[in-house]
Amino acid sequence: MFANVNGIKLFFDVEGAGFVPDGPDLREKPVCFVLHGGPGGDHTGFKPALSPLAETMQLVYIDNRGSGQTEKGSSLTYNLDNNVEDIEALRKYLGLEKIILLGQSYGGMVAMEYARRYQDHLLGLLLVVTAPSYKFIEKAKGIVKNKGTKEQQEMAQVLWDGAFESNDQQAKYYEVMAPLYSYSYENTPEAMIAREHAKKRSNRSYEALNEGFRGFLRQYDVIDDLPSFKIPTLIIGGRHDWITPIEASILMSEKIPNSQLVVFENSSHGVLKDEHEKFISTVKDFVNNEFVKKIQMSLD
Repeated sequence: MFANVNGIKLFFDVEGAGFVPDGPDLREKPVCFVLHGGPGGDHTGFKPALSPLAETMQLVYIDNRGSGQTEKGSSLTYNLDNNVEDIEALRKYLGLEKIILLGQSYGGMVAMEYARRYQDHLLGLLLVVTAPSYKFIEKAKGIVKNKGTKEQQEMAQVLWDGAFESNDQQAKYYEVMAPLYSYSYENTPEAMIAREHAKKRSNRSYEALNEGFRGFLRQYDVIDDLPSFKIPTLIIGGRHDWITPIEASILMSEKIPNSQLVVFENSSHGVLKDEHEKFISTVKDFVNNEFVKKIQMSLD
């Protein structure tokens, strides 16, 4: 599906009913916008991994402008400001009063910037392997220097410079860096086929990735704004995360007043794959306790 907002055709996809039968009543579920990483990723990496969450929330997957199935345009428009304003425009387009944001990696940065501007339209935040500032890039550089192979260090430098020249080069980056992204990385035939299928399903934008790392991400910093977030916030960090190090999650938990930090001890950046069952149960428990029960109590 597409929404014509802010001069573009923004792709979104909905999973799960918004209202479900509950005895004699229809029970309303909270709506969660799912924000992908990158910049320049797309929503396909969440499918079908997040599908169990549709039992608890209605999920709205979004492809940022230039990425996935959303309309392309000038790469100069592929930035944080527009990503945030596109979310707000889609919220209005769908007639929603308040939403939850689940942001993974760069998606978490978008979610925090949205909260800084539009907290009144949020039920809560689910921040997954993300960071509140460009300052953590230096920590990531140190990790890949100490733990990465020579080829991984070279590919990481292309990322830091925002210097990808083609989709093929971007695909090569994710292939080379995969063992760092996933703590449970395997090179079995089945795992290789799964990664190949995932690559074919996705439609990443190297232009958006470049715009972020050579441009706006170098100034991104919401650390001073975190204490103003009064909404329930779940923070999920991977103990072995190389690109949004665990220290970033710990800092967010210290700064955001109404927050809960869960550290995934056997995960890197790819927590959805590394500890999938724990991820689903952690998010479900938090959403049920913080939102679903409160919605039900308000109706009783």
